[in-house]
Amino acid sequence: MKTAVVTGAGGFIGSHFVKFLKKKGYTVRGIDIVKPSFSDSDADEFILADLRDLDQARQSISAADELYMFAADMGGIGYISAHHADLMRNNILINSNSLLVAQEQNIPKIFFASSACIYPVEKQLVAELTALKESDAIPANPDSEYGWEKLFTEQLCLAYRKDYGIDVKIARFHNIYGPEGTYNNDRAKSPADICRKVAEAKDGGTVEVWGDGKQSRSYCYIDDCCEGVYRLVHSDVDQPINIGSDELITINDLVTLVSKIAKKKLKIKHQLDKPQGVRGRNSDNTLIQELLGWAPPTSLKEGFAKTYRWINTQVNG
Repeated sequence: MKTAVVTGAGGFIGSHFVKFLKKKGYTVRGIDIVKPSFSDSDADEFILADLRDLDQARQSISAADELYMFAADMGGIGYISAHHADLMRNNILINSNSLLVAQEQNIPKIFFASSACIYPVEKQLVAELTALKESDAIPANPDSEYGWEKLFTEQLCLAYRKDYGIDVKIARFHNIYGPEGTYNNDRAKSPADICRKVAEAKDGGTVEVWGDGKQSRSYCYIDDCCEGVYRLVHSDVDQPINIGSDELITINDLVTLVSKIAKKKLKIKHQLDKPQGVRGRNSDNTLIQELLGWAPPTSLKEGFAKTYRWINTQVNG
């Protein structure tokens, strides 16, 4: 029976991944500063700890076959647009402490959850953009401090591989979404936020969208994310890789899609004074298909139908 430590196990992706590993037969230790918000953790052991503190990191990260680093101070565009120094400092401490303790504990396999936010601004200036390839990352010019920290930690992970021979895997996530994600505060990302707004709206009512709604994104369903991470960790891939759908959609069209799922006719009110992030962002899946023989299969329609049903239940009972 394999053992794993999952940091960020109280968060959206981390809590889902704990469930995924348990189905694979793992013994799992989960670590986070909070417990999962919407269901009990499936971890065999759940430790409340602040990984920004090195002593707490040493007390909580145990020897294991694998370490999965999902812990992060993060949120949607509203959150990362308003938090800069603290966000960078928090995440640098979480990740540098986790890597140090993993090396001290001789954990042979490490996964780091990076982000599509690491890609250069100048490659994301139009909605109908060329999908982002992994090789686009350098020269670097992320649009946010969150992206800069993720890119820094990627380099730190590679340095640990170089110096200590640890098998480090890195995935750049493209907008992971699904049930049990934050939907009702400033840490909510656009998929959950839009589903909540549609669930709250009366038929014939209005949904507010930040920006003009013509900005485009691709979204990856949580089950595909977990499967992709697991395949990556148990492969011989030695470079950062995108994990994301390549099904591009504008925010306006996403509202329309979710409205149809909800069987509502809704108007859109644009809030042009709100942050909207880069103009376009999409995942190029050439490399993941080439190296893993796989790419996220869940369609937007299928994934958002599941996500909306869950959020609608939370909002309306």
